[in-house]
Amino acid sequence: MTAPTPMAAPPLAAEALHLPVEEGPWRMAMALTACTLAEWIEIDDRYPAELAERRHLLDTRHAEVFAALPGSEEARAETLAILAAHLAQHHPGWFRRDGDTLHNGLTGETWDLAAPLHDPLEVAGRLVQEDLCLIRPEADGPILEAAVLCAPSRWRLSEKIGRPMLAVHGPVPFYADRLGAAVDRFMRHLHSGRVALRMNWSVVDDPALFQPTGRGRTAPDAGITPENAGAKVFFRTERQTFRLLPDSGRVVFGIRVHSYPMSRLAAQPGAAARLAAAIRALPPEMAAYKSLSVFRDALLDYLDEASAVCGLTAGPAAP
Repeated sequence: MTAPTPMAAPPLAAEALHLPVEEGPWRMAMALTACTLAEWIEIDDRYPAELAERRHLLDTRHAEVFAALPGSEEARAETLAILAAHLAQHHPGWFRRDGDTLHNGLTGETWDLAAPLHDPLEVAGRLVQEDLCLIRPEADGPILEAAVLCAPSRWRLSEKIGRPMLAVHGPVPFYADRLGAAVDRFMRHLHSGRVALRMNWSVVDDPALFQPTGRGRTAPDAGITPENAGAKVFFRTERQTFRLLPDSGRVVFGIRVHSYPMSRLAAQPGAAARLAAAIRALPPEMAAYKSLSVFRDALLDYLDEASAVCGLTAGPAAP
């Protein structure tokens, strides 16, 4: 990385508000949708702060946020090559390519892609807000082979690296019976040149993106009340993308985490009622896995009140 040539970057778009809460009874499904290549990577006004945090974690807690198995070298290099080409093509206002040099106008960094300062996968993780995991499809189940993971949702990379997806998701209720086979099959049959997208959500009492621990708590937190749940509880979403690397045959699994104060969600018409219904519909096993007992009653009271207020003030629905 060297000093960059100055470049004027256009303003960043506001962070999107993703609300992937389904209507009706709870069900476990991949719920995949198509994603254009241009939409593969999200870049928004959270970029400066999140990239600074990622740099700090990679510099000070490297073993916790980066891991790679021997044999994944080609895939790690291919990830950086494809990402660098993507950024220069689809985000030219912020990224410029000069041969093997990539200029990042948002951070003022310039990267030598032919001789990167860090591991190629780590460099890729220093360019975008997404975490990037490399999955190696295998007949007996896809393997988590490498990752740069700065926003774990209460799991540790060191405990998952090298394990098949079925084992990685072992603590998730119902995964093995209802979703494991479908995920393995999807990984084996993903086509090159296409991106698949899915969303996941949880509710937490910590706004931090880096959360390697905290799952499975059961004791209620008396400090969270219906009056302050809007500020103390957070709606956390994972925008997950899947893209096949054509040369190495690995799958790049991207995870962009958003964390919104519950008050922001509750301000959207109908959102509080939908989330309250979704929480009530969760099976006990899934509610326990998500640690909802810490604040469940206070949050539901808050959402019910917000839903009633929203219903009174929203006015008639559009025809």
